Amino acid sequence: MKKMIDKEIFDSIRPYRDDEIPAAMQRIADNSLFPMLASYVFPDADIAAVKEELLSIRSITEFQARIMAPMNRQIIGQTMTEFTYGGIDQLSPDMKYLFIGNHRDIVLDSSLMQYTLFCNGHETSEITFGSNLMQNQLIVDIGKSNKMFKVERPGNNAREFYRSSQQLSEYIRQVICELHRSVWIAQRNGRTKDGFDLTDQGLIKMLGMSRKGDKVNAMDELHIVPVAISYEWEPCDILKVLELYEKQQMGYYLKKPGEDINSILTGMLQPKGKVHLEFCEPLKYDDFAVYDAYTLSDFNRAVAALIDRRIHRAYRFMSNNYIAHDLNYGQDLYAEKYTEEQKAAFLNRLGELKQYEEECNVDDLSELLVGIYTHPLDFADR
Repeated sequence: MKKMIDKEIFDSIRPYRDDEIPAAMQRIADNSLFPMLASYVFPDADIAAVKEELLSIRSITEFQARIMAPMNRQIIGQTMTEFTYGGIDQLSPDMKYLFIGNHRDIVLDSSLMQYTLFCNGHETSEITFGSNLMQNQLIVDIGKSNKMFKVERPGNNAREFYRSSQQLSEYIRQVICELHRSVWIAQRNGRTKDGFDLTDQGLIKMLGMSRKGDKVNAMDELHIVPVAISYEWEPCDILKVLELYEKQQMGYYLKKPGEDINSILTGMLQPKGKVHLEFCEPLKYDDFAVYDAYTLSDFNRAVAALIDRRIHRAYRFMSNNYIAHDLNYGQDLYAEKYTEEQKAAFLNRLGELKQYEEECNVDDLSELLVGIYTHPLDFADR
């Protein structure tokens, strides 16, 4: 008998069901931040009319079509000079996938992918969302109404980490293989803050925990599709630099109260220039079978490297990548790839770091910021 995904063991992490949507819409409408959110998503509409529209929603599909799609259109229109995508022709609307993406922004990476699927007639996927982000009821209601499910972050407790990993692995496999829904998950825990898009082999280990004894089929039946997102202007780039700098100086980084919400809002509102999303070629049985004789640890490492190669090949280099690379290596190798105006804009962004000169070494901050944009090209040079 098929196990159901809404069984009690998954209640703490799963998205909302349709019957839970009306109550969630009421809580969103009653939240003190609702007028601000409504005015951003629907700038020309009366707040009372938006509230009435929200309260009439009765399903996740309606929420995504009537709220999330307009929100993505607004973000694209207000903060991007261009949004493009590719590779979706390799996907079948009848097939369900595990999308493994490079992770540059808390919300936008998966949200833009969802929007692309929606606009092309594909069913949207479920989305992983860290438990550290689900501390605010408004975020919980918006997230779970948008097919987000919670990934527990148990810290250094090994037993809790194993338990949560096992639960997550079982949940993802049931969603894809039994309920026939797609899933998006980041290639690593947390956003890429230094420009290095690398898949954590622990992610592959986690995915295999729910189908032991046959590592090749364990991966193949998830229908893995690597996804690469590229931003001309990295969301939250300066915030990421400040975090990297503190970690370098202190050996650790301590999050500030409200920092995650600030990063979400900054990522949504900050100008991003050109943005490109690329669905890579889906991984097939033969892609995994070549590693069948490997030990499990080596197999996980090889699959992670395979995903990395697909993502790195699909990454769309922007003017800032070429500018940063030339600045970093003191050359003009890529000078034909950008204009003087684009270079001046990048230098102006570096100049913004001077506001932190009282508490930070600006040269070190500049090196970190240049590195965020340089490192994707460094991979291409290998």
